[in-house]
Amino acid sequence: MPLADTLSEYWRTLQCDLFPWLEDDLGPLGEHHRRFVTVIETVRLEAFVSHWSGLPGRPPKDRAALARAFVAKAVFRVATTEMLIDRIHSDKALRRLCGWSRPTEVPSASTFSRAFAAFADSDLPGRVHAALIERAFENRLVGHISRDSTAIEVREKPVKPTVPAAPKRKRGRPRKGEERPKEPRRLERQGHMTQDEMLADLPRHCAVGTKRNAKGHQTSWIGYKLHLDVADGDIPVTGLLTSASLHDSQAAIPLASLTAGRVTNLYDLMDSAYDAPEIRSYSGALGHVPIIDVNPRTTERKQEIAVEAKARRRAGHRPAEDIRTNERSAGERVNGRLKDDFGATTVRVRGHDKVRCHLMFGVLALTVEQLFRLVT
Repeated sequence: MPLADTLSEYWRTLQCDLFPWLEDDLGPLGEHHRRFVTVIETVRLEAFVSHWSGLPGRPPKDRAALARAFVAKAVFRVATTEMLIDRIHSDKALRRLCGWSRPTEVPSASTFSRAFAAFADSDLPGRVHAALIERAFENRLVGHISRDSTAIEVREKPVKPTVPAAPKRKRGRPRKGEERPKEPRRLERQGHMTQDEMLADLPRHCAVGTKRNAKGHQTSWIGYKLHLDVADGDIPVTGLLTSASLHDSQAAIPLASLTAGRVTNLYDLMDSAYDAPEIRSYSGALGHVPIIDVNPRTTERKQEIAVEAKARRRAGHRPAEDIRTNERSAGERVNGRLKDDFGATTVRVRGHDKVRCHLMFGVLALTVEQLFRLVT
């Protein structure tokens, strides 16, 4: 069955059967309650959470209920875990939807913290999101994948990585005919690496990032950088978290490799930060058509490109590549929604794995919402 038909049938079930039944039991549901129910009913977190029934020792608290609570944290825009617990205590409908009947059943903040650490170690939201994308886009062709990154600010000190000492070489200029080996760049190394090796090679520590904003001013932040591949319809397909100091182009090939294992697409859309021959060739090797803005700093035809663009504007000519480039705004819209509506600006955890876990809960909720917008 096509994706649109499947989502339409599922949405009809939610609207006509589930929501009225829940309101009869819990009372009127607000907009955020309905969005929360849609997410947890679609992704089925219970299938990805471990259970300890029948094992010796004291069983841990219900991990499925705690996982649903962290999804609620993203959907309800709750900044901290303490505020989430207070909201669950005071909101009967939310508490029942998470899986706790009485306020006394809600675990303490330390239990929430231990559960979140376990979710981060196992990459629970990342695995759930990957399964959702593969199920949603099975036997379906995607037109465009928009690749972009966004700054993630955190409250931790940047780490200065230890750089291994370079091997000593002879002083002075090389002799005539002597060639000294050069250290290959990361993009060159990635062409001979497996997917796991590429991911392991990317820096993941907290660092200081710098970039130019849309107005041309240079800005800096402390934290990480979230790289996203976004499909048509503003649907996040793949997410990758790296150090803030990493250049966007260094994560393009690993991100493309992950996305290719989940969806089949035709075009890869990227801005001028990804203008590198290695990225173009890798995209072509995957069977995609790369459409990347030319970076004037990497070409000697800067003046010719400007004159050609001006002549096209005067003649009213728009190449097909320029028209498809407009679809690249999907990545920017997703980054903006993550920060405005799903907690990407309220990161209160430390360490790569926990920051990624916090962000991926928001990405998961946003993905479900965008999938249902296709049919509603």
